Amino acid sequence: MITTDHKENRVNVTVFGEFTLADYKEFEEVVNYKVQFEGPVDLLFDLREMNGFTVDMALEEIRFARAHAHDFARIAILTKDQWVTWSAWLSQMFVDADIRVFDETDDAEAWLGGVETPVA
Repeated sequence: MITTDHKENRVNVTVFGEFTLADYKEFEEVVNYKVQFEGPVDLLFDLREMNGFTVDMALEEIRFARAHAHDFARIAILTKDQWVTWSAWLSQMFVDADIRVFDETDDAEAWLGGVETPVA
């Protein structure tokens, strides 16, 4: 299950439990709408409550990333999982966006807001 929130040039996504293809399609709809009317967007992906994903979702993520290679400015990923961190590094091959992984929401929010080194 996912929740999405969007405003201005940013989309926030939180994943709970297993990340499925249906969830990813919901995310795609929001991003497609934002990009169509506002241009490149920032993305905050909170994966701290994710406990897995389906193979068809992973394949769709690659397809979507390749089709939207220039539609993201910054992508912040919240996770403590090393495999997700590695996956984020791999995703940089498909998009032009600056992708960073964070442990804390405040640090990710600050970076998306333009602060390169968040103040503790």
